Amino acid sequence: MSAPDTPAKDGRRQRSRISRDRIVAAMLELVAEGRISPSAEEVAARAKVGLRTVFRHFADMESLYAALTHTLAEQYEGWLIPFDSSDWRDQLVEVIERRTATYHRLLPFKRAGDAHRHMSPAMQDHYAGVLALMRQRLRSFLPPSITNDHMRFETIDLLLSFEVWQRLCDEQQLSSDQARAIILAEVLRVVDAA
Repeated sequence: MSAPDTPAKDGRRQRSRISRDRIVAAMLELVAEGRISPSAEEVAARAKVGLRTVFRHFADMESLYAALTHTLAEQYEGWLIPFDSSDWRDQLVEVIERRTATYHRLLPFKRAGDAHRHMSPAMQDHYAGVLALMRQRLRSFLPPSITNDHMRFETIDLLLSFEVWQRLCDEQQLSSDQARAIILAEVLRVVDAA
């Protein structure tokens, strides 16, 4: 049986956890400011730790991006809270509001993720999991007349994707309100198509 942790050991663990959290927070700040690929040196400087400390906590930049992705995953949990309405159409509007609000907050991180996902199996797996969660949530409340209509369901899923939001905001230079209004109008148009 091992001896209980000493206060000194507990203090080292706490300092180590604080350093790790500062590194992840620094990475979040840099990406939020538009730095798609911050260097380890930039992260260390922002976190006010040495470069060796960054790599003591993270084997490489991929593992730091994986930690960033894990931290951001909490943003998606708001999508899973119960709906305010029991009517599926009102629930769909709630989904649109929740997703577009999340997309608005996470757009800088999506840009960085797009630039790095192809090199990171961890990020690819996480992204696939988020997409599966989004589809499952959509299927959970839409009526069978839509979920059984392959074209309608897939079109709604596409319109509610982060990629559509990103296109509207980045390439088409629309405001968040304009992008949200377009998505809402087009999703409801597909829903009402018979």
